[in-house]
Amino acid sequence: MHQFCFLTFLFVLHCTANSQIVANQNSYRLVFWNVENLFDIWDDSIHSDEDFTPEGSYHWTNHRYKVKLTRITQVLTALGGEAQPAFEMPVIVGMAEIENDKVLRDLCRGTPLRQFGYDFIHYESPDQRGIDNALLYRQDHYRPFYSQAINVSDTANGFRTRDILLVEGTLSNGDTLILLVNHFPSKRGGATADKRRMQIAQTLRRTMDSLTTAHPQAAIVVMGDFNAAPDEEEIRKGLMQGHTAPYGTFTNLMTSIEPGRGTHKYQDHWSCLDQIIVSSNLCNGNNRLIAGDGMVFEADFLLLNDDKFIGKKVFRTYLGMRYQGGYSDHLPVYVDIWTGQ
Repeated sequence: MHQFCFLTFLFVLHCTANSQIVANQNSYRLVFWNVENLFDIWDDSIHSDEDFTPEGSYHWTNHRYKVKLTRITQVLTALGGEAQPAFEMPVIVGMAEIENDKVLRDLCRGTPLRQFGYDFIHYESPDQRGIDNALLYRQDHYRPFYSQAINVSDTANGFRTRDILLVEGTLSNGDTLILLVNHFPSKRGGATADKRRMQIAQTLRRTMDSLTTAHPQAAIVVMGDFNAAPDEEEIRKGLMQGHTAPYGTFTNLMTSIEPGRGTHKYQDHWSCLDQIIVSSNLCNGNNRLIAGDGMVFEADFLLLNDDKFIGKKVFRTYLGMRYQGGYSDHLPVYVDIWTGQ
């Protein structure tokens, strides 16, 4: 009877976290962040990264690279215990715009993050600029047992983009957590770009459906920079509608973000391009794991006054070609999931 009432209470809450409940549960914070061009300073002959070298157009020096690593460390630390005492450092961090393994090793082992035991998963993708998706995880809380890069490029027609990163693993409480990290193509290119983004969204959705069929009890979390807001067609129809049967349902945790807020600002308009989507068993009480609301991390130090448009803007690393020394052109998003002791 008590268990039934507890699950009913969680269902009424849907995906809203309750701080008093969370404080008494095993909790895991999952983050996604497009970190804006985390390149090392060396020219890679295979990719077009020469702009991010000391001699390149961005004058990407070792000092600037070290500042970038420090900035990322600061944000992940703030997303941990300093931001919310009920939580430790993030257990999972999905990242976009990562150049290679070297920058991830420097981040995980050459900054204060090393004390938290982070490791990473990364595959080189066909993207022409050489930017990829990656996953950081705390080894004491998450054990991956399978990963792969899902190719969504059309190299025969000259279209090369970031692979989808799939990682399957086990949380420290024994539950299976499957992650899909994404970075969809930008809107540059008009109708052609829209069509490609829709095709990738449909490929991702078929993958989500297949995973749900193969692992019906698993928690599935899809995160990424989709370069489209939750109400745009690529997300609303391409991604959030199932394409194969049987399939489970999914919940986009960022649909509740009110107008005027988001993760990316273009001129005077904020959009929630970065989203976290979860299998609905995380929201309806049918899983030992329960998800809270999707949140945008809007710490003051990540923002600047917008002198041209009203309000605030993101404190970027670069504004055009001008170095600002900030964090990223996107804000991070996160969700807390928890389970009983």
